Amino acid sequence: MNELSEFRGLRADAPLPDAGRLAAPRARLTAALRSETRPERAAALPRRRMILVSAATAGTLAVAAGIVATLPVDSTRASARKSPETLSAGASADALELAAATVEKHNGTEPGPKQWVYDKTTVFVQGKPHSSEEWTRWDGTGHANLPGIPPAGDISDFDPDKLQTWYGPNQEEKWKKEGYDDRSQRQFYRFLATLPSDAERMMKRIRQEHAIGSIKGETRAQRDWREIDVLYRSVLIPPNVQAGLFRALAKIPGARVTTGVKDPLGRAAIGVSVTYADKTPAGWQGKQEIFFDPESYAYLGRSRDDGAMVSARAAWGVVNKPGARP
Repeated sequence: MNELSEFRGLRADAPLPDAGRLAAPRARLTAALRSETRPERAAALPRRRMILVSAATAGTLAVAAGIVATLPVDSTRASARKSPETLSAGASADALELAAATVEKHNGTEPGPKQWVYDKTTVFVQGKPHSSEEWTRWDGTGHANLPGIPPAGDISDFDPDKLQTWYGPNQEEKWKKEGYDDRSQRQFYRFLATLPSDAERMMKRIRQEHAIGSIKGETRAQRDWREIDVLYRSVLIPPNVQAGLFRALAKIPGARVTTGVKDPLGRAAIGVSVTYADKTPAGWQGKQEIFFDPESYAYLGRSRDDGAMVSARAAWGVVNKPGARP
């Protein structure tokens, strides 16, 4: 399963979401963010369940085939502050609802069967960046990557800088019978598009269908965090699911939003994190953080306290052939 993302440049003239739908959460978020700058008022904010802000796909991309309204001016400035600031649960909740209300207005457009989803990812190994590029054909019949993967045996003539491309038969019907692990990106995108908008029912279906599987002793909140973390890194996401993920994340306790942070590539970001004091059944411990663009909510990358999982999405898009870049 490849790390994929949104594609750019489609429907730049799409209308903004209905102003009435966004007015209430925008007003609440603006007021809450203003109060964050005054300690005496921040201390008086009601105690609400801590939640996540996740990445709705955004701006120039076009998984949702539309544009995304940014946060109000005050909140955008708050997210761009030089020093990190953790928002209250109330401000986080309103930011989450604003994002959900925005992305659910988009029109979903999937790639054509012969198009390729391009993804450039940078992973950090002992602090050193290593970048790779992948192209995945939408119908599952092709894959390409740079640098190439050395073959078994003699590699004297192997050139890692040469595009390595694989083609195979269309096996979607076979994969459909065998389960998610072997589904094409097109099949999984279409499965996601059928999910209910209700967050509880949506996550139940995702838990049933996703590939990561259950781990004995893991709580539902821990499982849902893993599911959503993998989902953002792996596939194109229809707009109804983008909105549902925002609302589903609101149900995970212990998650907080931090503005004014940098992603692993040094880009301005919003950080969404949970912290596990004890090692989870999945082996995760300490702070787990996902980074999103502070205005568009596009997924940017992730990190873990132990440094085992530090990665960033450097570029993405949909192209017409392997080797092409958006």
